[in-house]
Amino acid sequence: MLMLGIETSCDETAAAVVEETADPRRPWRVCSSVVASQVAIHREWGGVVPELASRQHLRDICGVVERAVQEAGVSLPAVDAVAVTQGPGLVGSLLVGVSFAKSLALALGRPLVAVHHLAGHIESLFLEHGPLPLPAVVLVVSGGHTSLFDIRQAGVYRSIGRTRDDAAGEAYDKVAKLLGLGYPGGPIIDALAKEGNDHAVLFPMSRMTHRDRVAPERTVRFEFSFSGIKTSVLRYVQGQRIGAPIDAARGVRGEPVPQARTLSAQETRDIAASFQRVVVETLLDRTFAAAGWARAKSIGIAGGVSANSRLRRDAAIRGEAAALPVFVPSLHLSTDNAAMIAAAGLRRFHEGARADWDLNADASLAL
Repeated sequence: MLMLGIETSCDETAAAVVEETADPRRPWRVCSSVVASQVAIHREWGGVVPELASRQHLRDICGVVERAVQEAGVSLPAVDAVAVTQGPGLVGSLLVGVSFAKSLALALGRPLVAVHHLAGHIESLFLEHGPLPLPAVVLVVSGGHTSLFDIRQAGVYRSIGRTRDDAAGEAYDKVAKLLGLGYPGGPIIDALAKEGNDHAVLFPMSRMTHRDRVAPERTVRFEFSFSGIKTSVLRYVQGQRIGAPIDAARGVRGEPVPQARTLSAQETRDIAASFQRVVVETLLDRTFAAAGWARAKSIGIAGGVSANSRLRRDAAIRGEAAALPVFVPSLHLSTDNAAMIAAAGLRRFHEGARADWDLNADASLAL
């Protein structure tokens, strides 16, 4: 069976063809995966501009789908079904993909399968590695999401924790903007951190507690918070008088006037390394704690931030120490792509899921 996947939840226009195989160890094979990135467009604005994103999806969607089919070596009529991201995401962006997928599936006379974006990230692990040892705890961490899932059965995802405020990837982008490093912040900070002292600045780590201390077993959640570390970086930079404007009033009163200065290259690297250490430790502390609670036989880490080199390295080290296998997708399956949507679509298709022709985008779709 051939599944065509379409992904337009944020700022990547993606299409892919995934084929079922007869190998139970690797039941899915990526025939093609095409991604048109909009990073260059949004870099000027320091983040994704929803209106620009949706307009660019309109420009790219036809060419991306055509290329994905060509690279798979098949024709459109050979596709057996179409899977598309219904949500969550930017509603304008989602509408482009959903509208295109509905029209294409209707024209071809093929079934349409609606996919949750986070389910796609989770299934990227199965697409890459085949069936994971279950039960598994999976961390999905990206620019818009930081969530933990307990998976007892393939295709069934139980949420056991999420961020209360900023997602980890969002914190990376905001700290990078604060330091004047550009967009997207994750890869830039990751690169700088390799040359920095990760204990140069002792940023605090967030501590979460149960909402119900009387009966915590009823509210077992492994939650995250990254607004505090972001604010800590801001306060630290302000404390160094980085870029501080001269306060004329203080000078008139005879008080010393703090002069603005810029961060040195090494100071920037040290802040990046210290920030990244706290974020990665927070992510892994919660994930391994959840794995212990769930008696998991494996851990998965997916989403854009799973491409982070320190997160991958430290997760592997902790997994080896705990005798717990840790699975991450390859780099091209870590960031938003349509191969993961096609894989999740195959999973849902065999569960009997079919979308009606009145399917609509849902920016806050729950999993």
